Amino acid sequence: MTKLVVISGCSGGGKSTLLEELSRRGYATVEEPGRRIVREEMAGQGAALPWVAPAAFARRAIAMAFRDQRLAEAQAGWTFFDRGLIDAASALQATTGEAVLETLRDRHRYHQTVFLTPPWPEIYVNDPERRHGFEEAVCEYERLTSAYPEIGYEIVILPKVDVAARADFLLGRLPS
Repeated sequence: MTKLVVISGCSGGGKSTLLEELSRRGYATVEEPGRRIVREEMAGQGAALPWVAPAAFARRAIAMAFRDQRLAEAQAGWTFFDRGLIDAASALQATTGEAVLETLRDRHRYHQTVFLTPPWPEIYVNDPERRHGFEEAVCEYERLTSAYPEIGYEIVILPKVDVAARADFLLGRLPS
């Protein structure tokens, strides 16, 4: 059984805050590929930004997620990912129509259970790395709630509670 766990869902739904809490508790965590790419692109030429070249951005996120996954496989315990390969592949498929999700059904697997943050307008904020609006974030969430089960993952929707309770909820659903 793999101990690589994806936390996905709606942009601005509290994924990064939850990852910070899990890290504080001693778990290995992996920052979202998209955020890292946006920072790198904004510091340089800015060619692979999601609002400039969405397909290039998604392809770069796929490559980064593959590397993240390979590196995390060496960890002994649970490793929690803020998004990952399936999110990037889903974005590429939505952008280009390429059937990339199906290629991941039996390869490069994460833990069977994927945790999704639901749309939570009360905490949603834009920032320099997240320029899209709440409505677009909800569309992304809806796409992901279909994408994960489509290739054999079970999804668990995280409750809208404080971060400590959210972490307890998540950890309580993983085998010891």
